[in-house]
Amino acid sequence: MVATAQRFHELHPQYRISWEVRTLQDFADASVADLAGRCDLLVIDHPSVVGAAEENLLFPLDAWIPASFLQNQKEHSAGRSYESYVHGGHLWALPIDAATPVSGWRTDLLAELPKTWPELMELAAAGRVAIPAIPLDSLMHFFMLCVSLGEEPFRNGERVVGEDAGREALGLLRSLVQRCDPACLMRNPIATWEELARGDRVAYCPFAYGYSNYARTGYAKHPLSFGGLVSLPNGTALRSVLGGAGLAVSARTHYPEICARYAEFVASPLCQSTLYFESGGQPGHRAAWLDDEVNRRSGDFFRRTLATLDAAWLRPRFTGYPAFQDRAGLLIHEHLRGQASDRQTIENLNRLVLQVPATSRKSEHATA
Repeated sequence: MVATAQRFHELHPQYRISWEVRTLQDFADASVADLAGRCDLLVIDHPSVVGAAEENLLFPLDAWIPASFLQNQKEHSAGRSYESYVHGGHLWALPIDAATPVSGWRTDLLAELPKTWPELMELAAAGRVAIPAIPLDSLMHFFMLCVSLGEEPFRNGERVVGEDAGREALGLLRSLVQRCDPACLMRNPIATWEELARGDRVAYCPFAYGYSNYARTGYAKHPLSFGGLVSLPNGTALRSVLGGAGLAVSARTHYPEICARYAEFVASPLCQSTLYFESGGQPGHRAAWLDDEVNRRSGDFFRRTLATLDAAWLRPRFTGYPAFQDRAGLLIHEHLRGQASDRQTIENLNRLVLQVPATSRKSEHATA
């Protein structure tokens, strides 16, 4: 984003954009109201879109960006990235970044990749596997397993997931975590990829939000290879949970037209496939994911993970979901640490969703 701001200034010397950096956890947790109150532009997570739109915190980008440009973005979305920022018939952020959990490994340490969950468990038992298992990522893994077992969370407005599917998903996740280093419970995706890229023991991560930087020559001590996900014992391939990031414009800005022009510049196919990628970004435009040069410079990261991204499940985006996500992640984490039974954890999750207003729980089905 710093590189794109610099280039935009070079093209338009009368405008200068400065970016503030925040942590990965803040990206998921920070108040959009606070950011929109003091910043003209902000990068957001898609579950916050509904609340931000309904509180009039953001400008609808379709009011400032040409329809032809937005149609191109929609038709060339990487996975459901574009859709994830649409609410109430308006687009509230441009999908400048696309991500979902994918597998990653060290080719110098691993001769054969696991293809099934039992094979993954064997590799984990040998101490060769790491996963990110902080509360937020543990919740995303739980959702992934529920979806892959055939029960999408939140389909019933009175619960997150049924007891049988929920307990089965928890059992699979906990059995894997128990075979990994306990340090995994304290690692986010970046720390996990760093562990693979720096050390010589851990060889494989079955699912963590992908960062193409680790596939690029010179970025880490050992470049990583990336690909799809293993299959469950029933033969169903895992479906991970869509991530990514969107570029939004604060409703309080005094410069909506300039901000919209900058957002259009960043999300354009040309910038996404060149400057944005070259500066360390992970594009949201599909053309960049299929670009030969982009893939050559990233060990085919994008082509090898695109099918996984296309299949990724879209989290619900109801008002109050970000707060639910924070609390639900802690419940899953408590279970993985042996502090709550599987039955109690599912009961607590389902009780937690009932604290969300019924009107919000109804609207989630249209947006999930």
